[in-house]
Amino acid sequence: MSALTKMWISFGSMGFMFFAIISIYLSRYKMSNKILKFITALIAYVLMILAGLIMIFVVFSGPTL
Repeated sequence: MSALTKMWISFGSMGFMFFAIISIYLSRYKMSNKILKFITALIAYVLMILAGLIMIFVVFSGPTL
C-alpha cells in the first residue's frame, strides 16, 4: 500500500473520530428520546472503535518505499 493511500485512510479515521465526538455530544446533552440516544451513542462508539482499529493498522503496517 502506498504512503498516499495510508494518508487518506488515516484522514478517514480522523473523520470517524470527529463524527463520534459530535454524536456522543448530541446523544448526551441534546436528545431526550432514550431510543434515539441509544442509537446515536451506539453509532458513535462503533465509529470510535473502527477509527482506533484503522489507526492501529496504519501505524503497524510499517513504512512504505
